Amino acid sequence: MTDFAEAVCYKKEVITLTVRLRPEESIESLIRRFTKSVNSGGVLKTYRRKRWFISKGEQRRMDQKRGIRRAKQRQRRADRVSGGRRQNTRR
Repeated sequence: MTDFAEAVCYKKEVITLTVRLRPEESIESLIRRFTKSVNSGGVLKTYRRKRWFISKGEQRRMDQKRGIRRAKQRQRRADRVSGGRRQNTRR
């Protein structure tokens, strides 16, 4: 039985993913399954996020901007569902 494994290391954190070769499985499908497990496991997302140091204040500002953007998107979707009519919130 052949194992196809990759270890991603960032400072003290090591993430190991292992995919075992199934009977009568081609190497291409094994690599495809491994790639899928890397993507779904969030390994690349974690690695990209930790490439640079982000201070807590900067992270908080980024989270605020992300939340505002999400709220605007929700509002646009709600407006679209209600037929584009905006309800008067100011009185």
